[in-house]
Amino acid sequence: MESRQRNSILAVLFIGVLMGALDIAIVGPALPSIRAQYQLDERALSWIFSLYVLFNLIGTPLMAKLSDQFGRRGIYILDVFLFAVGSLVVALAPGFTFVLIGRAIQGFGAGGIFPVASAVIGDTFPPEKRGSALGLIGAVFGLAFLIGPILGGVILSMASWHWLFYINLPIAAVVIALSLRLLPTSRPVNSNRFDWAGAMLLTLMLASLALAVNQVDVRHFFTSLISVNVLPFLAAFAAIFFLLTRVEKRAANPIVPPALFDRRQLRLTYALSAGAGFAEAGLVFLPLLAVVSLAGAGIQEKNASWMLMPVVLAMVVGAPTSGRMLDRVGSRAVILTGTSLLTAGMALVGLFSGSLAVFITAGVLIGLGLSALLGAPLRYIMLNESRLEERSVAQGVVAIFTSAGQLLGGALTGAIASSGGASGSPSAGYSLAFLTIGAMSLLLALMALRLKNRQAEQSAARALQS
Repeated sequence: MESRQRNSILAVLFIGVLMGALDIAIVGPALPSIRAQYQLDERALSWIFSLYVLFNLIGTPLMAKLSDQFGRRGIYILDVFLFAVGSLVVALAPGFTFVLIGRAIQGFGAGGIFPVASAVIGDTFPPEKRGSALGLIGAVFGLAFLIGPILGGVILSMASWHWLFYINLPIAAVVIALSLRLLPTSRPVNSNRFDWAGAMLLTLMLASLALAVNQVDVRHFFTSLISVNVLPFLAAFAAIFFLLTRVEKRAANPIVPPALFDRRQLRLTYALSAGAGFAEAGLVFLPLLAVVSLAGAGIQEKNASWMLMPVVLAMVVGAPTSGRMLDRVGSRAVILTGTSLLTAGMALVGLFSGSLAVFITAGVLIGLGLSALLGAPLRYIMLNESRLEERSVAQGVVAIFTSAGQLLGGALTGAIASSGGASGSPSAGYSLAFLTIGAMSLLLALMALRLKNRQAEQSAARALQS
């Protein structure tokens, strides 16, 4: 495939991923208007995010597997179409129930956009250029969180909140039209039937985990784990997990191939993905730490969210940079550097949060570190270590572990912040939480030492490609 054709494909994938990523960040400014229109309390309002995340988590492995079995182009277009349908349902919703239905459809469609886009890159880019392409796609998420709230504010200043969702329709139409024209139609030869039993069990397992974590009380974390609101869902998760492993070992065409867990390189990647999600969830508490630690520097609740800007800007720069470095030095060096920077950043913000200069420096280090985990490097490993017929589902498994890390990270970080601050200063709990994430990041750095070096990585990619 010519370079110009590959770049056109990359542009289509970039727009699609950006559309899905923007919809997470752009909704924030609309929440007050949605709450006022439907007379909602905070708990009901939170379901706008929770339901999107839940169905995104469910849609990721299903869409990834369908992509491996029926081809990338058709499933990518289906994902974008579902996202547009969900947007329309939200925009036209006569009641809050329809808002939630629309968000569920959006999340389900968006769940497949990123893993399928990553698999298309693996299909169309040679191994020595995959890192740069994945890095560009990975930068989308930092860019979305940078411009999303600003774009949302601009739209809301001129129109109602409904237009935050109407705007997705022309973008989706352009992506679908370009996908029909540019994306390749080839697909792996696979005559086996779709694994409906595995798909159903996986859906129930992920839903059980998400519902359990969403109902954890961070103020009483450990006691809430055995409460009637959480324990039944955790028990269901464990039971379904056991059943799913048995079903998938016998399936002719498993939705999550057991072979994806037989290789050490892949198991390390899953652990790193979960750790990256855990650390990313901790960023939610960074503005809260700024409020209690930097009040003397003029940081208040109304401007505390700006303290995330160093993290976001660093991720926008770091994601494409780490992608380019993958093609030069390999994933182990990039991930080891990223986890080391993440460890340093979390340690700084945990120990010296009272200094504005240190807080900003720590934010930059955290952003650079996360960009080496949430962006291209882990997906680069998956492309090099997975076969053509399992390439998309392998990307989906990475997304599952990242999402699981985010769910657990948000709950556990909140619990540490609450319990740690009970007997000390207001900032003590948050500092302890970030030091805990720093310790986990150090563990990730030690794990990164066990990844393959660049030569072994390229040899594996060539062997699977041939």
